[in-house]
Amino acid sequence: MQIFALTSGRLSVPWAAAKATTGIAGFRSGTIRRGRRNAHSRNGGFKSSFLAHAQQIRHLNGIGCAKRNHPAAAITTTIKSLFTGIVQGTATVKAIEESQDFKSLEVEFPGGVVDAVSIGSSVALNGTCLTVTKQQGNVLGFDVIVETLRATNLGDLTEGEQVNFERAARLGDEIGGHNVSGHIHCTAKITEVQQTENNKRLSFEVPSQWMKYILPKGYIGVDGCSLTIGEVEGNSFSVYLIPETLRATVFGGRKVGDSVNIEIETQTQAIVDTVERVLAVRGYSGASK
Repeated sequence: MQIFALTSGRLSVPWAAAKATTGIAGFRSGTIRRGRRNAHSRNGGFKSSFLAHAQQIRHLNGIGCAKRNHPAAAITTTIKSLFTGIVQGTATVKAIEESQDFKSLEVEFPGGVVDAVSIGSSVALNGTCLTVTKQQGNVLGFDVIVETLRATNLGDLTEGEQVNFERAARLGDEIGGHNVSGHIHCTAKITEVQQTENNKRLSFEVPSQWMKYILPKGYIGVDGCSLTIGEVEGNSFSVYLIPETLRATVFGGRKVGDSVNIEIETQTQAIVDTVERVLAVRGYSGASK
């Protein structure tokens, strides 16, 4: 029996061929072995960045599946536009060019972190997946269109402001946070900041329609940072930040009234929406509340 393990949307790859050409026996988050999924994950539950985003995986140079004894050519496998929620640092907005419903950003990154980035690459700024349109040394250019300006806090950026950044993950990278798409659902306002010697607690107010997806101890993306939800009450939730998060991200300088980008954890959203649809079909009143 032939076991198909990898899918690109254009071709399916037998496990034996994939293993022979890539040397991959499994992946750190949600292990794959001979077409079977290991339910173990560092983050708890089944979290497979590979399987969850199989349709985004690109296979170059093809694998000769039609010829049983034909060795596959070289294969390059890349996860496209997937992030982990582990912010890699902060970058500085150097210039903003504005026109109607459109902004072009020039952002300067720390030395060395964008050496392998090229035009067309994906980089998340404050959790928003953007495409690199220009590159000059450590400065990258990005175009931001009207929907992104409306739905995120990028429209409020000013020259000299710091932003969180994360480059797109590649196959084999550790998923230290949770799977993040870079598609922002809404913005939230910081309503409270509690600072102690070694901790910082931030509270956020979120549009009511998104609160059904925000659960205590669940995941959430805030300005691109994978965080664990603390308390949930009404239209608000809180998170607790360790000193390393404050050092590596923009959260060290966030204050009451600031706007942050929110990305709901997609598996939570899928479960909640599915349960609501099932209950609605079965005639339970209040299923969508």
